Amino acid sequence: MLFNSIDFFIFLPIVFVLYWMVLNKHLRMQNVLLLIASYIFYGWWDWRFLSLILMSTVVDYFVGLQIYKTENSSTRKRWLWLSIGFNLGLLGFFKYFNFFIESWIDAFNSIGYNMDYYSLNIILPVGISFYTFQTMSYSLDISKNKIKPTKDFIAFATFVSFFPQLVAGPIERASNLLPQFFKRRNFDYIMAVDGSRQILWGLFKKIVIADNCASYVNDVFQNYSEYSAGTLVLGVAVFAFQIYADFSGYTDIAIGVAKLFGFQFKRNFNYPYFSTNISDFWKRWHISLSSWLNDYLFTPLAIDLRNYKKYGIFSAVFITFLISGLWHGAGWNYIVWGGLHGLFYIPIIFSKKRFSSISTSNIVTKNNVSYNQIPKMLLTFTMVCFTYIFFRSINLSEAINYNVAISEGIINNNIFNINLPDIRIILFIPCLILVEWIQRDKEFGMDLKAINYIAFRWFIYILVIAIIIIFGAKSQSFIYFQF
Repeated sequence: MLFNSIDFFIFLPIVFVLYWMVLNKHLRMQNVLLLIASYIFYGWWDWRFLSLILMSTVVDYFVGLQIYKTENSSTRKRWLWLSIGFNLGLLGFFKYFNFFIESWIDAFNSIGYNMDYYSLNIILPVGISFYTFQTMSYSLDISKNKIKPTKDFIAFATFVSFFPQLVAGPIERASNLLPQFFKRRNFDYIMAVDGSRQILWGLFKKIVIADNCASYVNDVFQNYSEYSAGTLVLGVAVFAFQIYADFSGYTDIAIGVAKLFGFQFKRNFNYPYFSTNISDFWKRWHISLSSWLNDYLFTPLAIDLRNYKKYGIFSAVFITFLISGLWHGAGWNYIVWGGLHGLFYIPIIFSKKRFSSISTSNIVTKNNVSYNQIPKMLLTFTMVCFTYIFFRSINLSEAINYNVAISEGIINNNIFNINLPDIRIILFIPCLILVEWIQRDKEFGMDLKAINYIAFRWFIYILVIAIIIIFGAKSQSFIYFQF
């Protein structure tokens, strides 16, 4: 079920009414309702894969209890590895089986051993990369004595499958989200209004920006050999706004829907295209993933490699970004994308006297970017766009060919014959940049709490709704559903 579908806009009010008007005095029944609603929401896509969520939930629920009650460190580690092995096993089979088999065969064929391809018709379950990381972090935090396990299976199962963030995050930590299932929730009008604003802003970014960009980006990347270098560069820049509006739009809707039910998620985007370097970018982009990788992968690696000083830090950063690339997709183009971000960290690492993290926590902090930092922002945006060529291309070969086409176009002076996108893209991308620049100290672009004039606020709401209706493109799936 898509956030931008008619099905969801029928589903959400039904759950909302039952939650607040029928079960408002029964906390446990509210959790049961959210669990049932979450399974319906996910099962709308394919009921068969609900069994994977349930298995992951059961395994980590019991593993958490066993780790907590076991004092022997070796036994605790064995239980922890059961959780890690099971979740990574699910993820590895459904997402990477064919990739590893094909890569293995290609490696042997390249040295003269002819092997036949064998692959399974494996369907990638939506959201598996997200909920497996979320459940793993629960077991990892218990093993580190950061949290205590819950004995309430319903609350834990709802934490794992909570529908606003089930299929594309944010990847919530148990320390933040799980306790909220045990607190009595009273309807908060101000919180619900704020959530509605954020939903509206997310729909604007998805339907007006991302979905309008999609047709232009698809055409450029599918027919790159036919276009000038200028068009190819513009296609990448438009994709940068497509993927940002698509993914951050999903996140805004998810956070807004959670607020309607009295829950607070951590922030997942903090205006990433206002970043002044790659390190800053990853503190602002997909914060829940970068902080997860920081806490559970980079930090342990950095500790193990600390004797190698900055070379050890760079190795830890580079490995982390390779894993990040592989997390995004089963293809060498994603691994190269991650590796490029790791390489772009080299100047940052060797310019600092102390360097301890690739990310910060996803606590909302005030933005201090100003006009005099715009050159740094443009340079960072250019670097990110270069990596997007590998991210958007269907494979590594196509990414290389796309880069070659740009180079040949520049050499042949085929630059300025640019195929411009639809006027809606030309109009609304600058509007998005302007609004987010003005609102860069706010949680999201349509955070209008500071405006005291009700009539003006309603004018903005009606204007945004009208733009969505008039200029919205045909509904498309969210990009990060494929990960």
